[in-house]
Amino acid sequence: FADRLKVHLREQGVPHDHIDAVFALGGGDDPVRLLARVEALGAFLNTDDGGNLLVAYKRAANIVRIEEKKDGKHYDSEVDEKLLELKEEKILHKELKSTAPTIAQALKDENFHEAMGQLAGLRKPVDDFFDQVTVNCEDEALRENRLRLLSEISSALDDVADFSKIEGRDK
Repeated sequence: FADRLKVHLREQGVPHDHIDAVFALGGGDDPVRLLARVEALGAFLNTDDGGNLLVAYKRAANIVRIEEKKDGKHYDSEVDEKLLELKEEKILHKELKSTAPTIAQALKDENFHEAMGQLAGLRKPVDDFFDQVTVNCEDEALRENRLRLLSEISSALDDVADFSKIEGRDK
């Protein structure tokens, strides 16, 4: 059934990577939910906030992946709030923490447009973080904490759709 729905969506002009990003989360037994999520994802990615957040997601995920491979460890543990020094990292962490329950509730309620709208609100703090914060600084504790913060960005977006499946868009 899921394969037929994927073919139907492709025939309707839905980009294959949007379909893959939604189907990667599972839940393939409810076509109405899948269609709603694919539609909301497409609408979100066609906004400036969505497109820019996708770029930031890929940047964060790539940095974390490279550093995890280099360091031989994962950075998916909790951020240590005491190690947040710069205003931009404090704001980003606060926004990620405050947005997570709202996104989770929107997803539970199957209000995918609301979940995407909450993600859009992360664009400015994510952009500010990348503009002002040096992740790979000399202080190892700060560096690791900042990598955990980047991992939180990826995690927040991956609750909505598997953004690693989405190809970059030329805007």
